[in-house]
Amino acid sequence: MSQAQIERIELDELTCWRVRLGEAELLVAQQGAQVLSYQRGEQPPLIWLSEQAAYQRRQSVRGGVPVCWPWFGDLGRNPPALQAQHANPGEAPFHGGVRGLDWQLQGIDERDGGVHLGFSFDTRQNPLPDWPHAAELRLDIRLDERLHLDLTSRNLGDAPLALSQALHSYFAISDIHQVEVQGLDGCRYIETLEDWQERHQQGALRFTGETDRIYLDVPSRLRLHDAGWNRDLLLETRHSRSAILWNPWIDKAQRLSAFADDAWQRMLCIETANVWDDCVELAPGESHSLGVSLWSE
Repeated sequence: MSQAQIERIELDELTCWRVRLGEAELLVAQQGAQVLSYQRGEQPPLIWLSEQAAYQRRQSVRGGVPVCWPWFGDLGRNPPALQAQHANPGEAPFHGGVRGLDWQLQGIDERDGGVHLGFSFDTRQNPLPDWPHAAELRLDIRLDERLHLDLTSRNLGDAPLALSQALHSYFAISDIHQVEVQGLDGCRYIETLEDWQERHQQGALRFTGETDRIYLDVPSRLRLHDAGWNRDLLLETRHSRSAILWNPWIDKAQRLSAFADDAWQRMLCIETANVWDDCVELAPGESHSLGVSLWSE
């Protein structure tokens, strides 16, 4: 594989890193250690980035792969052990808050035929409001023939630490009406749009309206089949048994920030997660890694 080109660029208020390796191009923001975009050669992008994305301090960028941690979504919908760790659960920010904060770049290097980027976030140096716990978070990004993301949490405190988390991946698609997600057949899911009822998936998942589901007991490989672009995106996960599938559809899209009214047609979130009954509890000194690799066929 050819030698990598790595450059630091500034997008409005954010410092970012652009990596080119062979035909692949990856863009990562230091804030939130957020992958912003990923594309290979003449293919359409694999990772979707909003055309209206804003690159502002303390705000997650719409699209890419935001990191949700140390809880996912509404803290009030998380297990009691997670809620109890927060001093003011009713005012906790959605998705935990590290998405909009600066991480430390630990290094960028070429080895084993790929490029590795390492970012870390230490709550001892950057305490999260109303969350008085000592933990270190690390995101390792590896680009080779595929894109690999590994999010490692380490409990640096002297009491157990409960976490929920997600790699909130936005995937680029030709048209939401022309895609289906394969691999979820038979899985339990929580239908958050209908009183959080538990249901079971039957067959491949196709999309006919707003979707916001938590899938449980998910296999390690999912396939996003895109008939419009005649390609499949594959996700292979590590240490995750849960996934969130989300598309805002017509009405909600009009209420989202940095999101075109018709952008719901061109994106689908499949979020590699540890949520619901797949949450993580770390003993003092213990670590856990959540990972995903993605590629197209």
